[in-house]
Amino acid sequence: MYRRFTHYSLILGMLCLLTACGFHLRGMGNAGASLPDAWKSMHLVTASPNSEFSRDVIAQLSANGVQWADRDKANFSLMLGPERFEQRSLSLNSEARVAEYELTMSSEFSIVDASNKEVVAPTNVTVVKQMENDPRNAVGKESEVRLIQGEMRSDLAQQILRRISFYAASISESEGQPRQSPPAGK
Repeated sequence: MYRRFTHYSLILGMLCLLTACGFHLRGMGNAGASLPDAWKSMHLVTASPNSEFSRDVIAQLSANGVQWADRDKANFSLMLGPERFEQRSLSLNSEARVAEYELTMSSEFSIVDASNKEVVAPTNVTVVKQMENDPRNAVGKESEVRLIQGEMRSDLAQQILRRISFYAASISESEGQPRQSPPAGK
């Protein structure tokens, strides 16, 4: 009985220490990415509004309270550039075939306000991943690349959200507006 009590006490103590340091699991709940209310009315300007990347950015921002509006009704316009994907050989195996690839996906975005004044200068976001290659499995490699590209698009959209949140908070603070605190319990 005493041993079990000690075991549970130790686990409880470790959990308390872990939460006290600010640790939280990575996921959709971006407590650090809360946007001020004025930034929750946006218009998306992109050459490819139906691309997977545009849909990921729209979904990521919508999940964090952004309401998409027509340009004349929105407080801000998000200018989203296309995704750029590059694949290069990283290492070779003993047969002089590619053993690893480096996959890079990047995009650029900027934000202008309702009066067409640039609020966020063009900012580049980049995600880099490595992938092992099996030269005997070309079909599997193609589907793995597509899967990784989807993850990279999602990571780019999250980076854009975090950067917009950072810019919005710093602009709000410089204008004398108090910074919004994250919701309780996060």
